[in-house]
Amino acid sequence: MALTAALTAAPPTARATPAPAEATPAGEAPREHARERAGEPVHEAPVWSPRPTGTDVRFRGLAAVSRTGAWVAGSRGTVLRTADGGHSWRNVSPPGGEALEYRDIEAFDHRRAVVLAIGEGEASRILRTDDGGATWAESFRNTDPRAFYDCVTFLDRRHGLAVSDPVDGWYRILATRDGGRSWHVLPNAGMPAALPGEAAFAASGQCLVSSGPRDVWLATGGGATARVLHSSDRGLNWTVADSTLPAGDPARGVFALAFRDRTHGLAVGGDYRTGQPSPQAAAVTADGGRSWRQANTPPPAYRSGVAWLPRSRSAALAVGPTGTDLTTDGGRTWHTVDSGAYDTVDCAADGGCWASGERGRVARLQRPAHP
Repeated sequence: MALTAALTAAPPTARATPAPAEATPAGEAPREHARERAGEPVHEAPVWSPRPTGTDVRFRGLAAVSRTGAWVAGSRGTVLRTADGGHSWRNVSPPGGEALEYRDIEAFDHRRAVVLAIGEGEASRILRTDDGGATWAESFRNTDPRAFYDCVTFLDRRHGLAVSDPVDGWYRILATRDGGRSWHVLPNAGMPAALPGEAAFAASGQCLVSSGPRDVWLATGGGATARVLHSSDRGLNWTVADSTLPAGDPARGVFALAFRDRTHGLAVGGDYRTGQPSPQAAAVTADGGRSWRQANTPPPAYRSGVAWLPRSRSAALAVGPTGTDLTTDGGRTWHTVDSGAYDTVDCAADGGCWASGERGRVARLQRPAHP
């Protein structure tokens, strides 16, 4: 809980309004080119194209729907949606939620989405929309003052899970079987005990992720070791493995995970405090999270979000307050390709990738032109 509480603070923000017409990107940092290994598609260094949102709230929740569609969720109860590539944004914030802090949003398409508000007690809530945000229905409100929900993930359109920081020494897992319209707490009999001081980070909506219909992973920090928990039966039973990321402090651990299938995964994190070194900010697994190895060349600083590039077996992006890094060898080496600050990144199946962060920042990955 100390981890998520420390990340809750944000600068004063204003209620979201529709964005003006897209501005021409300016002041972009120099970028380098990168190539895939032989036989893989060629990926040039990413070029983030800003998509002004007309607000200064911090968007830690992001769901990429397509190259043209995305949802973002953030502070002051703000939820925005675009269907035209970010040229304009519609304010679809649930009414009456101005005091809520949205940290994760999962979208099934342009009309259906589930959003998670974090916080102690009743501040943790889940809402669902089926009409593009015109109306929202609250499907879960936490009534246990000891619980603090951090992230939500969906394995398919019906089955999803949400995670709370430990309660009485055990992570608490919520489950839905109807697309987020109702939720129930799973038994903790198959959950390993949490370490002293251990919790999850509500930094980017990626502390709980899934791949396929049954596999889900949970990232932790704050304890003596930064760990990754794995369930292959939709959250009923879990195994646990130590990662190589920094630990031993409430500000250190694994902040985000990404799996391109049930065996190949990436972990990023470090120490989120400004100016603190994070020399081992990334790790990789090839056995479903049973073991992790440190990246040979990790990102140079703390990273809070990570995503595989669609249709690639080896390329991924990691983002954080000091920049964006690209790997083209499955997470073994990372290279900084942009200096802009982003909290989270997400990619859609059609190749559309988006990033979001503080001061209303949202960007779409510009597709490189190939001969």
